[in-house]
Amino acid sequence: MNSNVENLPPQVLRLVYKEVSALAADPPEGIKVYPSEEDITELHTAIEGPEGTPYAGGVFRMRLVLGKDFPAAPPRGYFLTKIFHPNVGHKGEICVNVLKRDWKAELGLRHVLLTIKCLMIHPNPESALNEEAGRLLLEDYKEYASRARLLTEIHAMGGTSGAPQEPADGPQPKKHAGDPNKRVAGAGLVTAGTGTNSSNNSSTSSNNSNIVAKKKTDKKRALRRL
Repeated sequence: MNSNVENLPPQVLRLVYKEVSALAADPPEGIKVYPSEEDITELHTAIEGPEGTPYAGGVFRMRLVLGKDFPAAPPRGYFLTKIFHPNVGHKGEICVNVLKRDWKAELGLRHVLLTIKCLMIHPNPESALNEEAGRLLLEDYKEYASRARLLTEIHAMGGTSGAPQEPADGPQPKKHAGDPNKRVAGAGLVTAGTGTNSSNNSSTSSNNSNIVAKKKTDKKRALRRL
């Protein structure tokens, strides 16, 4: 999706930057905001599944895209994490009134995020994008909740969030055998070993020479006696 930074007036960009910075510093409860340094018109978020719903315990990544007519026109919302919900289409598109006919420029992005989180608590089957989820919500809530819970466990409970993942705590993998420090240490051991072997060889040679000289002396003494 193309950036709309160049299409928005400078005063609108300043207002967006100010609001996004405030959201990142003080986000709504249960929502994390990850502004893009490259494109302020695309806002990535992570929403914690509300307690008491089939989405509890999951973390759902979502993005808001500000079009060229923002704030006269509402932003577009998309779930990036797969979710079984009447008001979320198969491609992640979100259907909620605040993003359509109820939109007002003064509502702001914070209101949008809170409304989407409330939608996870109170789905609206009358404006369903996922018709199967909407039908089950009305006719068989137990089956609806079971399906929603299953997808939550599969897609939203893997420690995924909107932010880049940091290395996990715990034992770190051993260094590669080619580690320069190990090579230096190994070289030291080899050198030390070589020095020891050289010393032993010199000592052995010296002993052999003494034995040969002693034998020669003894032989000379024996010849003199004859």
